[in-house]
Amino acid sequence: MTRPPTAAQRRVIDAADPVTGRLTGTEAQLAALVKRGLAFRHPRPPHDHFLTPAGHRVREAPSEPDAPLSAPTPAPTDSGVFTARIGGEETPPPGPARTREVHSAWQGLLELRRMTNPGSATERPCGWERTHLVQAAALALEAAGHRPAAGTGETGYRVRATPQPEAVAVRDPDVTALRACAATLEKAGWQVSEHGEPRASARYLLASPRRA
Repeated sequence: MTRPPTAAQRRVIDAADPVTGRLTGTEAQLAALVKRGLAFRHPRPPHDHFLTPAGHRVREAPSEPDAPLSAPTPAPTDSGVFTARIGGEETPPPGPARTREVHSAWQGLLELRRMTNPGSATERPCGWERTHLVQAAALALEAAGHRPAAGTGETGYRVRATPQPEAVAVRDPDVTALRACAATLEKAGWQVSEHGEPRASARYLLASPRRA
């Protein structure tokens, strides 16, 4: 069991920005939330604090001071940190909580672009995306409302690494859905080309983060 947050901590959590999860509070309050895994401190100035997925779940849950805090993780992760769905995961259909987490993660990524790209440009990918190609492309797709493939299902997108430097492959058996994925990635600052599978009629995308 996990001890629930104090009343003061709960007020800080409840007052977080509903979209980005940005927190305001005293240094002691914010540090306590970070220690408990309910918030994280942004590594770049001005070093704002934001809710983690666990912190978002606390805010969504009814305030019950005497009840143990527990909630299922909405997506499989290695460390409890948000992970975009790349397609093929055995996960339930996304609900409102997942939709909000994805939106918050995408807004956080746009903020990271603003803080790290020359000229504060948000229309092209940043360094983090170039070192996390599959996750970055999957987040752009999931944030735009595209559905990832579930398990071994035939429908939905799948994002995978490729031998090519700075390129991912995106597959979806529905050509219309695949081309909608291409439009989304292009809008998110990726260069996209469509190709045919060797000795097959299936189509797929190659996508690379645009540099300029």
